[in-house]
Amino acid sequence: MIRLIKRLPPGVKLNLVRILPFGIIWFLFDLIFTISDYSTRGNFQDFPESAIRVDLSILIFGSIAVTIVGLLVGTVEVLFLSRRITTQSLVRKVVYKTLFYVAFLFVVILITFPVAVSMELDTNLLDGEVWERLGAFLHSTSLLNTVIQLSTMLVASLFFAEISEYMGHGVLAKFLTGRYHSPKEETRIFMFSDMKDSTAIAEQLGHSRYFELLRAYYQDLSPGIVLNAGEIYQYVGDEVVVSWPVESGLRNNNCINCFSAMKTDLRARAAWYRQEFGVAPDFKAGLHLGQVTTGEIGALKKEIIFTGDTLNATARIQGLCNTHDVDLLISGDLMSRLRLDSEAKSLGQCELRGRKESIELHTIK
Repeated sequence: MIRLIKRLPPGVKLNLVRILPFGIIWFLFDLIFTISDYSTRGNFQDFPESAIRVDLSILIFGSIAVTIVGLLVGTVEVLFLSRRITTQSLVRKVVYKTLFYVAFLFVVILITFPVAVSMELDTNLLDGEVWERLGAFLHSTSLLNTVIQLSTMLVASLFFAEISEYMGHGVLAKFLTGRYHSPKEETRIFMFSDMKDSTAIAEQLGHSRYFELLRAYYQDLSPGIVLNAGEIYQYVGDEVVVSWPVESGLRNNNCINCFSAMKTDLRARAAWYRQEFGVAPDFKAGLHLGQVTTGEIGALKKEIIFTGDTLNATARIQGLCNTHDVDLLISGDLMSRLRLDSEAKSLGQCELRGRKESIELHTIK
Protein backbone atom coordinates (compact mmCIF):
# COMPACT_ATOMS: atom_id res chain seq x y z
CA MET A 1 0.00 0.00 0.00
CA ILE A 2 2.79 2.41 0.96
CA ARG A 3 4.68 1.57 -2.25
CA LEU A 4 1.52 2.22 -4.27
CA ILE A 5 1.07 5.65 -2.64
CA LYS A 6 4.71 6.53 -3.33
CA ARG A 7 4.22 5.78 -7.03
CA LEU A 8 1.28 8.16 -7.33
CA PRO A 9 1.82 11.52 -9.08
CA PRO A 10 2.90 14.23 -6.59
CA GLY A 11 -0.33 16.22 -7.09
CA VAL A 12 -2.51 13.20 -6.32
CA LYS A 13 -0.31 12.26 -3.37
CA LEU A 14 -0.58 15.79 -1.93
CA ASN A 15 -4.38 15.76 -2.20
CA LEU A 16 -4.51 12.39 -0.46
CA VAL A 17 -2.30 13.71 2.36
CA ARG A 18 -4.67 16.68 2.74
CA ILE A 19 -7.87 14.60 2.61
CA LEU A 20 -6.95 11.58 4.78
CA PRO A 21 -6.74 13.58 8.05
CA PHE A 22 -10.45 14.40 7.67
CA GLY A 23 -11.36 10.70 7.72
CA ILE A 24 -9.01 10.02 10.64
CA ILE A 25 -10.33 12.94 12.70
CA TRP A 26 -13.97 11.96 12.10
CA PHE A 27 -13.26 8.33 13.00
CA LEU A 28 -11.43 9.26 16.22
CA PHE A 29 -14.13 11.69 17.36
CA ASP A 30 -16.83 9.12 16.60
CA LEU A 31 -14.91 6.61 18.71
CA ILE A 32 -14.64 9.15 21.56
CA PHE A 33 -18.38 9.96 21.43
CA THR A 34 -19.27 6.26 21.32
CA ILE A 35 -17.15 5.50 24.40
CA SER A 36 -18.63 8.57 26.14
CA ASP A 37 -22.20 7.46 25.42
CA TYR A 38 -21.45 3.96 26.65
CA SER A 39 -19.74 5.13 29.86
CA THR A 40 -22.64 7.50 30.59
CA ARG A 41 -25.40 4.91 30.15
CA GLY A 42 -23.49 1.74 30.97
CA ASN A 43 -24.76 0.00 27.79
CA PHE A 44 -25.90 0.66 24.25
CA GLN A 45 -29.56 -0.16 24.88
CA ASP A 46 -30.66 2.52 27.34
CA PHE A 47 -31.42 5.12 24.67
CA PRO A 48 -34.52 7.20 23.82
CA GLU A 49 -37.17 5.52 21.64
CA SER A 50 -36.20 7.75 18.70
CA ALA A 51 -32.57 6.64 18.82
CA ILE A 52 -31.08 3.49 17.31
CA ARG A 53 -30.30 0.47 19.50
CA VAL A 54 -26.66 -0.24 18.85
CA ASP A 55 -25.25 -3.69 18.25
CA LEU A 56 -21.90 -4.72 16.73
CA SER A 57 -23.07 -4.54 13.09
CA ILE A 58 -24.59 -1.07 13.56
CA LEU A 59 -21.48 0.05 15.47
CA ILE A 60 -19.26 -1.05 12.57
CA PHE A 61 -21.61 0.53 10.03
CA GLY A 62 -21.61 3.80 11.97
CA SER A 63 -17.82 3.93 12.19
CA ILE A 64 -17.42 3.22 8.48
CA ALA A 65 -20.13 5.72 7.55
CA VAL A 66 -18.63 8.48 9.71
CA THR A 67 -15.15 7.88 8.25
CA ILE A 68 -16.52 8.00 4.70
CA VAL A 69 -18.41 11.21 5.48
CA GLY A 70 -15.18 12.69 6.86
CA LEU A 71 -13.34 11.76 3.66
CA LEU A 72 -16.16 13.26 1.58
CA VAL A 73 -15.95 16.49 3.58
CA GLY A 74 -12.19 16.50 3.02
CA THR A 75 -12.61 15.92 -0.71
CA VAL A 76 -15.16 18.71 -1.05
CA GLU A 77 -13.05 21.06 1.09
CA VAL A 78 -9.70 20.39 -0.64
CA LEU A 79 -10.76 19.96 -4.26
CA PHE A 80 -13.75 22.27 -4.59
CA LEU A 81 -14.91 24.56 -1.79
CA SER A 82 -11.59 26.06 -0.63
CA ARG A 83 -10.67 26.91 -4.23
CA ARG A 84 -13.99 28.62 -4.93
CA ILE A 85 -13.85 30.98 -1.96
CA THR A 86 -10.09 31.45 -1.54
CA THR A 87 -10.31 35.20 -2.25
CA GLN A 88 -13.27 35.81 0.07
CA SER A 89 -12.94 37.46 3.47
CA LEU A 90 -12.77 35.27 6.59
CA VAL A 91 -16.36 36.24 7.58
CA ARG A 92 -17.73 35.27 4.18
CA LYS A 93 -15.74 32.03 4.21
CA VAL A 94 -17.27 31.10 7.56
CA VAL A 95 -20.81 31.98 6.40
CA TYR A 96 -20.53 30.14 3.07
CA LYS A 97 -18.98 27.04 4.60
CA THR A 98 -21.50 26.97 7.46
CA LEU A 99 -24.47 27.13 5.08
CA PHE A 100 -22.99 24.50 2.78
CA TYR A 101 -22.06 22.03 5.50
CA VAL A 102 -25.35 22.43 7.39
CA ALA A 103 -27.15 21.33 4.22
CA PHE A 104 -24.56 18.61 3.61
CA LEU A 105 -24.81 17.12 7.11
CA PHE A 106 -28.60 17.20 7.00
CA VAL A 107 -28.49 15.13 3.79
CA VAL A 108 -26.04 12.73 5.49
CA ILE A 109 -28.47 12.25 8.39
CA LEU A 110 -31.38 11.65 6.02
CA ILE A 111 -29.39 8.93 4.27
CA THR A 112 -27.57 7.15 7.10
CA PHE A 113 -30.31 7.11 9.76
CA PRO A 114 -32.86 5.09 7.70
CA VAL A 115 -30.12 2.61 6.71
CA ALA A 116 -29.15 2.10 10.37
CA VAL A 117 -32.83 1.71 11.40
CA SER A 118 -33.40 -0.90 8.69
CA MET A 119 -30.36 -2.78 10.02
CA GLU A 120 -31.71 -2.60 13.58
CA LEU A 121 -35.18 -3.84 12.55
CA ASP A 122 -33.75 -6.32 10.05
CA THR A 123 -36.06 -5.00 7.36
CA ASN A 124 -35.82 -3.10 4.08
CA LEU A 125 -35.70 0.66 3.58
CA LEU A 126 -39.27 0.76 2.22
CA ASP A 127 -40.73 -0.46 5.49
CA GLY A 128 -43.09 2.19 6.90
CA GLU A 129 -41.68 1.80 10.41
CA VAL A 130 -38.25 2.94 9.16
CA TRP A 131 -39.68 6.27 8.03
CA GLU A 132 -41.80 6.65 11.16
CA ARG A 133 -38.61 6.30 13.21
CA LEU A 134 -36.93 8.92 11.01
CA GLY A 135 -39.81 11.34 11.63
CA ALA A 136 -39.61 10.73 15.38
CA PHE A 137 -35.85 11.21 15.31
CA LEU A 138 -36.14 14.57 13.50
CA HIS A 139 -38.40 15.84 16.29
CA SER A 140 -36.33 14.52 19.21
CA THR A 141 -33.40 15.58 21.35
CA SER A 142 -31.43 12.74 19.74
CA LEU A 143 -31.20 14.88 16.61
CA LEU A 144 -29.66 17.70 18.64
CA ASN A 145 -27.09 15.29 20.10
CA THR A 146 -26.23 14.00 16.62
CA VAL A 147 -25.92 17.53 15.21
CA ILE A 148 -23.60 18.56 18.05
CA GLN A 149 -21.38 15.53 17.50
CA LEU A 150 -21.23 15.96 13.71
CA SER A 151 -20.59 19.71 14.10
CA THR A 152 -17.72 19.01 16.50
CA MET A 153 -16.15 16.60 14.01
CA LEU A 154 -16.62 19.13 11.21
CA VAL A 155 -15.13 22.06 13.13
CA ALA A 156 -12.16 19.98 14.34
CA SER A 157 -11.32 18.73 10.84
CA LEU A 158 -11.74 22.17 9.24
CA PHE A 159 -9.63 23.76 11.97
CA PHE A 160 -6.88 21.19 11.40
CA ALA A 161 -7.03 21.84 7.64
CA GLU A 162 -6.86 25.63 8.03
CA ILE A 163 -3.91 25.47 10.45
CA SER A 164 -2.15 23.03 8.13
CA GLU A 165 -2.72 25.39 5.16
CA TYR A 166 -1.26 28.34 7.02
CA MET A 167 1.76 26.43 8.34
CA GLY A 168 2.42 24.54 5.12
CA HIS A 169 1.52 21.01 4.11
CA GLY A 170 3.13 18.44 6.36
CA VAL A 171 4.56 21.02 8.79
CA LEU A 172 1.77 20.59 11.36
CA ALA A 173 2.18 16.82 11.26
CA LYS A 174 5.92 17.24 11.88
CA PHE A 175 5.17 19.44 14.89
CA LEU A 176 2.66 16.95 16.30
CA THR A 177 4.99 13.97 15.86
CA GLY A 178 8.00 15.91 17.19
CA ARG A 179 10.07 14.88 14.18
CA TYR A 180 12.29 17.95 14.40
CA HIS A 181 12.10 18.59 18.14
CA SER A 182 15.80 17.73 18.16
CA PRO A 183 17.89 19.19 15.30
CA LYS A 184 18.64 16.80 12.45
CA GLU A 185 21.08 16.98 9.57
CA GLU A 186 19.62 16.38 6.10
CA THR A 187 20.77 16.62 2.52
CA ARG A 188 18.27 18.72 0.58
CA ILE A 189 17.88 20.55 -2.70
CA PHE A 190 16.87 24.20 -2.65
CA MET A 191 15.57 26.53 -5.33
CA PHE A 192 15.53 30.26 -4.70
CA SER A 193 13.28 31.95 -7.28
CA ASP A 194 13.10 35.73 -7.50
CA MET A 195 10.75 37.92 -9.53
CA LYS A 196 12.50 39.99 -12.18
CA ASP A 197 12.30 43.80 -11.92
CA SER A 198 10.13 43.52 -8.80
CA THR A 199 11.14 46.96 -7.49
CA ALA A 200 10.14 48.68 -10.72
CA ILE A 201 6.87 46.74 -10.85
CA ALA A 202 6.05 47.67 -7.24
CA GLU A 203 6.72 51.35 -7.97
CA GLN A 204 4.56 51.19 -11.09
CA LEU A 205 1.59 49.48 -9.44
CA GLY A 206 1.67 50.83 -5.90
CA HIS A 207 1.58 48.70 -2.74
CA SER A 208 -2.03 47.46 -2.92
CA ARG A 209 -2.02 46.47 -6.58
CA TYR A 210 1.45 44.94 -6.23
CA PHE A 211 0.17 42.79 -3.37
CA GLU A 212 -2.69 41.57 -5.61
CA LEU A 213 -0.18 40.73 -8.34
CA LEU A 214 1.97 38.83 -5.83
CA ARG A 215 -1.03 36.80 -4.67
CA ALA A 216 -1.87 35.80 -8.27
CA TYR A 217 1.83 35.18 -8.99
CA TYR A 218 2.20 32.79 -6.05
CA GLN A 219 -1.03 31.05 -7.03
CA ASP A 220 0.18 30.46 -10.60
CA LEU A 221 3.56 29.13 -9.48
CA SER A 222 2.01 26.61 -7.08
CA PRO A 223 0.80 23.90 -9.53
CA GLY A 224 4.30 23.41 -10.98
CA ILE A 225 5.73 23.08 -7.48
CA VAL A 226 3.07 20.58 -6.38
CA LEU A 227 3.31 18.44 -9.54
CA ASN A 228 7.07 18.11 -9.08
CA ALA A 229 6.97 17.20 -5.37
CA GLY A 230 8.37 20.55 -4.19
CA GLU A 231 7.83 21.87 -0.67
CA ILE A 232 7.45 25.62 -0.27
CA TYR A 233 9.82 26.52 2.53
CA GLN A 234 9.00 30.22 2.70
CA TYR A 235 7.90 33.33 0.86
CA VAL A 236 10.28 36.26 1.26
CA GLY A 237 8.77 39.30 -0.43
CA ASP A 238 8.62 38.33 -4.11
CA GLU A 239 11.00 35.40 -3.57
CA VAL A 240 9.80 31.80 -3.27
CA VAL A 241 12.08 29.23 -1.64
CA VAL A 242 11.31 25.65 -2.66
CA SER A 243 12.91 22.57 -1.12
CA TRP A 244 13.11 18.83 -1.78
CA PRO A 245 14.53 15.87 0.14
CA VAL A 246 17.42 14.89 -2.10
CA GLU A 247 15.86 11.65 -3.40
CA SER A 248 12.57 13.37 -4.22
CA GLY A 249 14.26 16.30 -5.96
CA LEU A 250 16.48 14.08 -8.12
CA ARG A 251 13.72 11.64 -9.03
CA ASN A 252 12.64 12.34 -12.62
CA ASN A 253 14.65 15.59 -12.37
CA ASN A 254 11.81 17.06 -10.31
CA CYS A 255 13.80 20.12 -9.26
CA ILE A 256 14.55 21.08 -12.88
CA ASN A 257 11.09 20.17 -14.15
CA CYS A 258 9.63 22.32 -11.39
CA PHE A 259 11.45 25.38 -12.74
CA SER A 260 10.24 24.60 -16.28
CA ALA A 261 6.65 24.04 -15.16
CA MET A 262 6.62 27.29 -13.18
CA LYS A 263 7.91 29.16 -16.25
CA THR A 264 5.35 27.53 -18.55
CA ASP A 265 2.40 28.25 -16.25
CA LEU A 266 3.45 31.86 -15.73
CA ARG A 267 3.91 32.50 -19.47
CA ALA A 268 0.52 30.95 -20.20
CA ARG A 269 -1.02 33.65 -17.98
CA ALA A 270 1.06 36.52 -19.40
CA ALA A 271 -1.84 38.02 -21.38
CA TRP A 272 -4.04 38.03 -18.27
CA TYR A 273 -1.35 39.76 -16.21
CA ARG A 274 -0.88 42.45 -18.89
CA GLN A 275 -4.61 43.06 -19.07
CA GLU A 276 -5.05 43.11 -15.28
CA PHE A 277 -1.81 44.83 -14.16
CA GLY A 278 -0.16 46.17 -17.30
CA VAL A 279 2.88 43.96 -16.78
CA ALA A 280 3.67 40.23 -17.02
CA PRO A 281 5.94 38.99 -14.19
CA ASP A 282 8.85 36.64 -14.81
CA PHE A 283 11.46 35.11 -12.52
CA LYS A 284 15.00 33.76 -12.28
CA ALA A 285 16.18 30.95 -10.05
CA GLY A 286 19.21 29.28 -8.50
CA LEU A 287 19.42 25.58 -7.58
CA HIS A 288 21.86 23.95 -5.19
CA LEU A 289 22.23 20.79 -3.12
CA GLY A 290 23.86 20.31 0.25
CA GLN A 291 23.57 19.54 3.94
CA VAL A 292 21.38 21.60 6.25
CA THR A 293 20.35 21.37 9.90
CA THR A 294 16.60 21.15 10.43
CA GLY A 295 14.75 21.75 13.67
CA GLU A 296 12.11 23.61 15.64
CA ILE A 297 13.02 27.08 16.78
CA GLY A 298 11.30 30.07 18.37
CA ALA A 299 9.88 31.17 21.72
CA LEU A 300 6.73 33.19 21.01
CA LYS A 301 6.23 31.60 17.58
CA LYS A 302 7.45 28.13 16.65
CA GLU A 303 8.83 27.32 13.21
CA ILE A 304 10.66 24.47 11.56
CA ILE A 305 13.65 26.04 9.85
CA PHE A 306 16.68 25.04 7.79
CA THR A 307 20.09 26.47 8.59
CA GLY A 308 23.47 26.05 6.98
CA ASP A 309 25.74 27.32 4.23
CA THR A 310 23.65 25.56 1.58
CA LEU A 311 20.89 28.16 1.85
CA ASN A 312 23.31 31.07 1.72
CA ALA A 313 25.06 29.55 -1.29
CA THR A 314 21.75 28.99 -3.13
CA ALA A 315 20.74 32.61 -2.54
CA ARG A 316 24.12 33.79 -3.88
CA ILE A 317 23.80 31.51 -6.93
CA GLN A 318 20.39 32.97 -7.74
CA GLY A 319 21.87 36.45 -7.36
CA LEU A 320 24.33 35.73 -10.22
CA CYS A 321 21.57 35.13 -12.80
CA ASN A 322 21.70 38.77 -13.91
CA THR A 323 25.50 38.69 -14.11
CA HIS A 324 25.40 35.74 -16.51
CA ASP A 325 22.19 36.92 -18.24
CA VAL A 326 20.36 33.63 -17.64
CA ASP A 327 17.14 32.64 -15.88
CA LEU A 328 18.50 29.49 -14.26
CA LEU A 329 21.77 28.65 -12.55
CA ILE A 330 22.58 25.19 -11.19
CA SER A 331 25.50 24.34 -8.93
CA GLY A 332 28.01 21.74 -10.04
CA ASP A 333 27.22 19.67 -6.93
CA LEU A 334 23.62 19.30 -8.06
CA MET A 335 24.36 19.02 -11.79
CA SER A 336 26.65 16.03 -11.20
CA ARG A 337 23.72 14.10 -9.74
CA LEU A 338 21.12 14.98 -12.36
CA ARG A 339 20.40 13.06 -15.54
CA LEU A 340 19.41 15.66 -18.08
CA ASP A 341 18.44 15.14 -21.71
CA SER A 342 18.56 18.87 -22.43
CA GLU A 343 21.84 20.59 -23.24
CA ALA A 344 23.61 21.97 -20.18
CA LYS A 345 26.26 24.65 -20.41
CA SER A 346 29.03 25.10 -17.88
CA LEU A 347 29.83 28.67 -16.88
CA GLY A 348 33.02 27.61 -15.15
CA GLN A 349 34.12 28.39 -11.61
CA CYS A 350 32.34 31.42 -10.14
CA GLU A 351 32.93 33.30 -6.92
CA LEU A 352 30.02 33.68 -4.51
CA ARG A 353 29.84 36.80 -2.38
CA GLY A 354 30.94 36.05 1.18
CA ARG A 355 32.59 32.72 0.32
CA LYS A 356 36.29 32.01 -0.11
CA GLU A 357 35.84 28.97 -2.32
CA SER A 358 34.47 29.33 -5.84
CA ILE A 359 31.76 27.04 -7.18
CA GLU A 360 31.09 25.65 -10.64
CA LEU A 361 27.83 26.83 -12.18
CA HIS A 362 25.74 25.52 -15.06
CA THR A 363 22.74 26.68 -16.99
CA ILE A 364 20.36 24.88 -19.33
CA LYS A 365 19.55 26.05 -22.82
